[in-house]
Amino acid sequence: MALTGVQVFKLLPKTNCKKCGFPTCLAFAMKLAQGGADISACPDVSEEAKTTLGEASAPPIRSFAIGTGDKAPKMGAETVMFRHEKKFVNPCAIAINIKDNDDSLAAKAEEVANSEIDRVGQILRVEAISIECASGDSATYEAAVKLAAEKAPEAALILNCKDAAVVEAAVKAVADRKPLINGATDENAEAMAAIAKANSCPIIACADGLEALSALTEKIKGLGVEDIVLDSGAKSAKEIIVNNTQIRRAALKKSFKPLGYPVINNVIRDNAILEASIASVAIAKYASIIVVSSVEKWKTLALFTQRQNIYTDPQVPMQVEQKIYEIGEPTADSPLMITTNFSLTYFIVAGEIENSKVPSRLAVMDSEGLSVLTAWAAGKFTAAKIAVFIQESGIGDTLTNKELILPGQVAILSGALEDKLGDWKITVGPREANAIPTYLKGRE
Repeated sequence: MALTGVQVFKLLPKTNCKKCGFPTCLAFAMKLAQGGADISACPDVSEEAKTTLGEASAPPIRSFAIGTGDKAPKMGAETVMFRHEKKFVNPCAIAINIKDNDDSLAAKAEEVANSEIDRVGQILRVEAISIECASGDSATYEAAVKLAAEKAPEAALILNCKDAAVVEAAVKAVADRKPLINGATDENAEAMAAIAKANSCPIIACADGLEALSALTEKIKGLGVEDIVLDSGAKSAKEIIVNNTQIRRAALKKSFKPLGYPVINNVIRDNAILEASIASVAIAKYASIIVVSSVEKWKTLALFTQRQNIYTDPQVPMQVEQKIYEIGEPTADSPLMITTNFSLTYFIVAGEIENSKVPSRLAVMDSEGLSVLTAWAAGKFTAAKIAVFIQESGIGDTLTNKELILPGQVAILSGALEDKLGDWKITVGPREANAIPTYLKGRE
């Protein structure tokens, strides 16, 4: 942020009214300077101060969404070069490129619509479809765009065409979806910007090199379009790393407004493994959108996993709710296992219990998102705390035999836990989750 906390404070009413949720105007000013509050929270600030502070507190990389609806991918608003400094904000959107004369367009669009998977408690999906004007025919292109919109009703649409007349007809056909127009060049910027402005659509600025790109974004902004995505022409992994890093650094470190926008990278390759590798580079190095040629399950799972890891908060472990989870249709005689609430631990253990086909219960205890051994070493997964959790859950009242199966890695807790729980039998289970199916089947 350009202004310090003291500078912000000078522009506030200094009434200490607490209406903003902070005890004093100075506390609010400090939070505002750190990007942790919004000026709109102050009901008494003057319009002049609101304008000044609003501009000063705007993120160095412009933030907006492409498409419409709750699932429209958001981009921009990033404030750090490295995630350990704070965190990355808006995950990179994945788009599949489909040619308008491709006979399998409908099927590919449906793949996007059905691409959702649940991984460690988060719903991940392919967010966008880029429709390429390969035919050169306006009617063919418009029909393809309509078909893609119909088959993937929640996906963001990217209109990949440099012919302004063709783009204009396609935009009008799906104007309610607010498509991303790809793209504006120095030659067609006026016409493309006019279409984007008239339909309130974002636009991609396409140029070779950062100097030409900077000049183009200034030109487009001068034509009245604020929501811009940058395409620097980077193709190779090296070019993607260099260009994306320079763009990010210019925006964050130098406050260089002409490059303060989200970035798109086209990573399409004939070799699927190479394409996935280049895509992974772009995800890691600041791309807001990557365009791929296909959405095979193995490829999307790999990219989803990487993206999910990069865009989680490194200071806050992923967690699930503390409670007793029923897997299958357990009865009063079904096994009761216990683990911690680290998301990855829970989903791995729960998945192996499902694989066993043995109806069971899984007690998930709050360990502040730590894995079993880490939680035990940190004093978050102890006999005393486990005993309190089990007793307060009331699960013992629903079981014929009070037996609790401990993770094998913390077998050391079994004796102390028996003392704490009294009438419970404590059994030591497998050390590794992949042994759970054999273990549970052997108990039947």
